[in-house]
Amino acid sequence: MKTLVTYSSQTGNTLKLAQKIYDTIKGEKDIFPMDQAPPCEEYDLIAVGFWFQAGKPDPKAIDYLPKLNNNSNVFFFASHGAAKDSDHVKNAVDYAINLTNNATIAGVFTCQGEVNPKVLEKVKQKPEPPVWIKDADSAIGHPNEDDLSALAQIITKL
Repeated sequence: MKTLVTYSSQTGNTLKLAQKIYDTIKGEKDIFPMDQAPPCEEYDLIAVGFWFQAGKPDPKAIDYLPKLNNNSNVFFFASHGAAKDSDHVKNAVDYAINLTNNATIAGVFTCQGEVNPKVLEKVKQKPEPPVWIKDADSAIGHPNEDDLSALAQIITKL
């Protein structure tokens, strides 16, 4: 099986997840930042990682995801400041899935990722802070070893 691991990462959280997937997955594999990824048609599995911005995948992911099609076998992974089981996360993942052109979704992994302190200060100033702000403190230190171990367990089953 030939695998592409591609990611968009602003703070390094999603990059950590991408590297764990790359280190864990067996077979022929490549890893690239999303804006440098080769055509997805060359791969049997595409692991696509992103972070959330305003309740959606980040802008690079929004540009990349429509390149996936019904011939693509995709594993999504994402980091975010929100609680893992929140509607915010579910809606963002659904948004990502809907951007693909009927790709087969092999699996999804999300975990909290520590939010850049400058971003936290900026959003706390807003008249209506985003819904995820209440969960940001619990994201400190994530992704951690438990997150990476959980991700590796999922990857070995693909």
